[in-house]
Amino acid sequence: MAFGDQPAYLRVADDLRKKISTGELPPHTRLPSQARIREEYGVSDTVALEARKVLMAEGLVEGRSGSGTYVRARPVPRRLVRTGYRVGGASSPFRQEQADDRIIGTWESGSEQEEAGREIAERLGIRPGERVMRTRYVFRAAGDAVMISTSWEPLAVTGRSPVMLPEEGPLAGRGVVERMAAIDLVVDNVTEEVSARPGRAEEVLTLGGVPGHFVLVISRTYFAGGRPVETADVVVLAERYRIAYHLPVR
Repeated sequence: MAFGDQPAYLRVADDLRKKISTGELPPHTRLPSQARIREEYGVSDTVALEARKVLMAEGLVEGRSGSGTYVRARPVPRRLVRTGYRVGGASSPFRQEQADDRIIGTWESGSEQEEAGREIAERLGIRPGERVMRTRYVFRAAGDAVMISTSWEPLAVTGRSPVMLPEEGPLAGRGVVERMAAIDLVVDNVTEEVSARPGRAEEVLTLGGVPGHFVLVISRTYFAGGRPVETADVVVLAERYRIAYHLPVR
């Protein structure tokens, strides 16, 4: 087998990756053993081991205790539709985050006060150390966790008001736009920025992913008259979702 100038372990990993993508090594098939890789590719045990580590880090294979390493079944990516706030009907947090009406979602949440760090303070236009209400959501569809959202609201805006706690009070679970309207703040703009990064251990575990997998992060901020009133990070597994935006032409 002729190889190029890449390091040997990357060349082996690339060839195995191609076999996985073409179906020569279908899902749930056991990956060739370290000894078989060494023999077939004419490499050392160290190279064979490193090639397997590459595929495992990419989420293409998984180790099963006492059984070996197997090709993972790759999920078919679903679209996460972003359309912004929609007037009319229930505007629950789940509905704001997933605009596909065919999906029936539930969520669990918890809120606590904290001091704003530098990044969150900048996003909210406040000073670092000012008090904010942080709420963490886990959104589920058909019982499976599909996304995590962490939001921050400045207590200078919502403190001592009926909407200070997003999931308690008269407008519990109604979403940012309606809650802010209840304290005479009209949300008139929202921004979103999408980025990717390695998933943190807790995030990946919650979402049912594999350690080392990347996540997509949607950083969203709601504004009322130019003032940020809420900012949030929505986290989904990159291998499971594609972000789709439906933007009206004005």
